[in-house]
Amino acid sequence: MCQHQPICPSADATDREAARVIACFREQGWSLLCNGVIVFEDTGELLPDGRTVAPHRGPARHAVPA
Repeated sequence: MCQHQPICPSADATDREAARVIACFREQGWSLLCNGVIVFEDTGELLPDGRTVAPHRGPARHAVPA
């Protein structure tokens, strides 16, 4: 589970994208978040239980250069 303080939101939370990135594969267009969610550059998501979230507007937070 998450070791961050404060604890990252769960995969079922509405703010699940606020979890920290633990692995980033920009060349492939996706990142793994601490809560097990995979987020894609097009803002789509793959949840740990296999459900998908369709892409939504605006840039993905994990894809914005720091």
